[in-house]
Amino acid sequence: MRRLDIAIDLIRQTRDYTSCMLKTIPVSDWFRQPKEGVTHVAWQVGHLAMAEYSLCLVRTRGQRPEDESLIPVAFLKQFGRESIPEPEAAKYPSPTEIRTVFDRVHEQVLRELPTLTEASLDEPTVKPHPLFNTKLGALLWCPRHEMSHVGQIGLLRRLLGQKPMW
Repeated sequence: MRRLDIAIDLIRQTRDYTSCMLKTIPVSDWFRQPKEGVTHVAWQVGHLAMAEYSLCLVRTRGQRPEDESLIPVAFLKQFGRESIPEPEAAKYPSPTEIRTVFDRVHEQVLRELPTLTEASLDEPTVKPHPLFNTKLGALLWCPRHEMSHVGQIGLLRRLLGQKPMW
């Protein structure tokens, strides 16, 4: 199996797990914070959309003007690494809008990644990152990053009173 196929498979499997987790959380709970200062599901999902875009698209092919229709710049800022989750739902896009961007970015990643060549995986990323320096590194970091956040989503759902999934 090619390295690219392995990376795509990991990204797809991780997203399937995240989506399974999200199906168990009512959208009415997406902005609930079990304690002040704790994150909420809406921020986690928006952050994952932003991160997948940054890791799998920006770092492999650069940012493009048409990406604004994929994931708006305001969305990127609102869910960026240094953003702070706020409890007021009115400050955010709706859960449906967040989920739409989340799914749209993932679909675009799955369309574009197969066009990469094996040789390009060893090239430096378009945008540097402290944890990796190649395009393959960016692709492999994406599912690892997502799993850390789906763990937070799992903890949130338990703190919000839901039973274990399995």
